[in-house]
Amino acid sequence: MRFFLISMLLVAAVGCSPGSRASIASKTFAGTLPIKVVCTTGMVGDLVRNIGGTNVQVTDLFKAGVDPHTYRATTEDLRLLQAADIVFYNGLHLEGKMGDILEQLGERLPSIGVGEFLKTKPALPVRTADIPARILIYSSGWLLRDGDHPDPHIWFDVHLWSLAADAVVEKLATFDPVRGADYLDRGSKYRDRLEKLDREAAEQLASVPKENRVLVTSHDAFRYFGRAYGVDVRGIQGVSTETEASVGHITQLVDFLVKSKVKAVFVESSVNPRNMRALIDGCQARGHAVRTGGELFSDAMGDPGTPEGTYEGMIRHNVKTIVDALK
Repeated sequence: MRFFLISMLLVAAVGCSPGSRASIASKTFAGTLPIKVVCTTGMVGDLVRNIGGTNVQVTDLFKAGVDPHTYRATTEDLRLLQAADIVFYNGLHLEGKMGDILEQLGERLPSIGVGEFLKTKPALPVRTADIPARILIYSSGWLLRDGDHPDPHIWFDVHLWSLAADAVVEKLATFDPVRGADYLDRGSKYRDRLEKLDREAAEQLASVPKENRVLVTSHDAFRYFGRAYGVDVRGIQGVSTETEASVGHITQLVDFLVKSKVKAVFVESSVNPRNMRALIDGCQARGHAVRTGGELFSDAMGDPGTPEGTYEGMIRHNVKTIVDALK
């Protein structure tokens, strides 16, 4: 019932009958600056702020500590969405409960999922002769099953996130062509910064001995991170925090930690730490002391106004926390 009411309100609030996606896609900005932008996650909002500059006024729906997998739209979200000129979101099913609302909104208001944009990008370089590399990681591995969804945590590969910046540049330049050159210029400069950050992260993580590069977290959000920087990543819960951690899986992780002599595990700012406490207690019962290496930002950034409240600061915090704990 709640979803039905919000959906009906969205139809009325946008104030137009359902039109073709082509007509929405061709719509250009005709108002007064700044452009009112609504984003779902802080990571997407930060991307838009860096590329849009003073031309945009960005509001993030998901605040620090919020889990996007389980988030439900509120009436305040509806008010913000109906007042927006354009909407950006992650996509790839990250927004979970809001997915249908965002899809319906896209039929009536300029919007884009930056993760969906990456589906059109060419594959990464092939690693071996028999395993094709893909730009996105899928839960079923290299052989895709029907209906399989890609891992949505694309921002943990900084190079991949720099490609996602292209989606914002393209959409803003199309929506606001008068200032298109400005978005192209800011996008190019921001990508240069992200490429520098990518190299910085790789160098710092390479300083950790390979056998120590094991990252155990509250949920399986760091697979892109692991692929990009040579880290063995394991999560207690699955890609979505909606999946429950089974006793059997926690037992398997305890076995792995004890056998591999892993000395630190990591909690996440947006995930309840109770499963991590169970994991640590299980290791303790087996005579292996494992400690919490620190708190990582996974599906949400830090508080606004702090270094971790920006994408670059969040990545730097995570890398430093991991390196300091695992060296």
